[in-house]
Amino acid sequence: MILHNIETESRGYIEELQLGRLKQTVNSVFNKVPFYRKKFLESNITPEDINSLDDIQKLPFTVKADLREHYPFGLFAVEKKEIVRLHASSGTSGKPTVVGYTRKDIQMWSTLIARAITIGGGLPGQTLHNAYGYGLFTGGLGLHYGSEQLGMATVPISGGNTDRQIMLIQDFEPEVICGTPSYILNLAEKMEEQGIDPASTSIKYGIFGAEPWSEEMKHTLERKLGIKACDIYGLSEVLGPGVAMECHEAQNGLHIAEDHFYAEVIDPIKMKPLPSGEEGELVFTSLTKEAFPVIRYRTGDIASLSKEKCGCGRTTIRMSHVKGRIDDMLNINGVNVFPSEIERCIFRIQELAPHYQIHVTQKGSLKALELQCEWSDGFYRNMVQPELVKKKIQQMLKHHCFISIALEIHPPKTLPRSEGKAVRIVNRLKENAVT
Repeated sequence: MILHNIETESRGYIEELQLGRLKQTVNSVFNKVPFYRKKFLESNITPEDINSLDDIQKLPFTVKADLREHYPFGLFAVEKKEIVRLHASSGTSGKPTVVGYTRKDIQMWSTLIARAITIGGGLPGQTLHNAYGYGLFTGGLGLHYGSEQLGMATVPISGGNTDRQIMLIQDFEPEVICGTPSYILNLAEKMEEQGIDPASTSIKYGIFGAEPWSEEMKHTLERKLGIKACDIYGLSEVLGPGVAMECHEAQNGLHIAEDHFYAEVIDPIKMKPLPSGEEGELVFTSLTKEAFPVIRYRTGDIASLSKEKCGCGRTTIRMSHVKGRIDDMLNINGVNVFPSEIERCIFRIQELAPHYQIHVTQKGSLKALELQCEWSDGFYRNMVQPELVKKKIQQMLKHHCFISIALEIHPPKTLPRSEGKAVRIVNRLKENAVT
């Protein structure tokens, strides 16, 4: 176990450090970012009004739309010549959100990822197989630089090309693997197809993230690969991966890097902070970023916070696993359903394989859900009374999700497999619209 000093400090010390850095950040954005200066003045706030951590509630929120409206560099707090790297979102719904890093930001980010890898079980001198995508997405390069800073031999394989990945895992014998959980599941199943037991490899720890995933998915990955699977959290607007990391010792929530970020959970409707333990929308304020600081950034992720000391000995605040995203939540005729709730059901049903898509459709004037999934290999080979099994599965889904879900079960290995981030929701409302 490698513990960094900040990870075991008292709450008083951590909060004093955060307040000092919060004041510096607020002063910086007020003087260097016209957007924030205008927002602060509209709220009748100046840097002198921030005298305690509770005063952060006086500050306005930042949302993704603000980044798009000031595309590409309107929210930067440094001149363009100080930027050494740019990352961006995919921009699938318009202009991408662009974030920048100074040299100091890159060094800080690398240090946080190195810390995160040790929290997840990695050690200097080991080998890390990095199956996160490289490019404008922050995952691949984020883990890469942190792994190298920790002193690990880093394999920059990126996503896809699964047969080659399997060969390199066998030949290079990495102790740690990183990637999206859906892709690592695909990788494990391809090993099984080739007659390789995924649990027989050298891998001991998995660092997975970049998409919501359930405890049931975690247990499946741990069982198949014979590893400890730990959750890493981050988003490009706040930094990238490394904002929080689950420890391999306790695996009971993700430790937030509180020396660099201040976390809140708010009621997304009332926009008010929620107490420890209550589930709501995660909000982050950066405390040390130079190029692209953010104030009370609404992530859209649903989670809770805990200040209880962890069994691993760390004292930093922990966030729960992300239940889902507000914009991923499906409102089906007044009932809210998260895809992760459906995933939990699927992973508990031995007759089903752990692959699925949720199709949002129209049934008359009402929305409806159709779950596309697969029979497991074992059940499909010796199928007995499939219609009765299907009925049982539908009853279980209704019991847990409180709505009726149409079910289409396919033969094994017929649904698309993840090569990066899984496509879980398919919106078929438009194609079913009457014109």
